[in-house]
Amino acid sequence: MYGVVGVVLSVAGATPAAAEATGTGGAAPACVEYSAGWRYTFVSNGCESTQHVTVEYRDGTSMPCRTAAPGDTVTFPGYGTTGNDVLGVVLCDTTTV
Repeated sequence: MYGVVGVVLSVAGATPAAAEATGTGGAAPACVEYSAGWRYTFVSNGCESTQHVTVEYRDGTSMPCRTAAPGDTVTFPGYGTTGNDVLGVVLCDTTTV
């Protein structure tokens, strides 16, 4: 009984930002670089303009988009102990935000 209530609360507490998690703007420019480790993936914005990015994972896991000002580094989950490789960084569609 408590498990059902917990599930209902979890679903009801979902946020729209988490639902809009995939990038649709194509590959990030070369001035956006990433470094993937088992625990964290760091994405650094070396561009002269702000970038709205997310990372693509081999298994299709989607992550919320993050905003990186010039010179900023943002953090995403790494590939984990199962080797869910990070395939690259993609731009997010900011027209729907």
